[in-house]
Amino acid sequence: MNIGQAAKASGISVKMIRHYESLGLIKEAARSTAGYRLYSANDVHNLSFIRSARSLGFSLAQIEQLLSLWADRDRASADVKALAINHIEELDDKIRELTTMRNLLAELAGNCHGDGRADCPILSGLENDHVCNASK
Repeated sequence: MNIGQAAKASGISVKMIRHYESLGLIKEAARSTAGYRLYSANDVHNLSFIRSARSLGFSLAQIEQLLSLWADRDRASADVKALAINHIEELDDKIRELTTMRNLLAELAGNCHGDGRADCPILSGLENDHVCNASK
């Protein structure tokens, strides 16, 4: 199938398929005599795997590891689990960071009267570097 068909079947845009190929995340596509990229059902399966992993927030480097583990039938499931546990810890860190940011912004917004006055605690908080100090 051509790249457009592979994109539709996998749920990944043509642009991202080209990007993944340029990074070596997927193998270089076969070419027709006219030079068009050709993809097999297995290629689409790999692309769908990548889409699923991206939807869980895995980085491209982590996806490369997952693809390698997926292809290795002699792998230990402990290796896959370790990668997943590490990703969960990264997500937990991001959640804590986002929660801190959200709470600080909510505090700043709560202190703002939101009326016609020029003074604004939100802008003052940003100006006085309260945001950076609170997130440390």
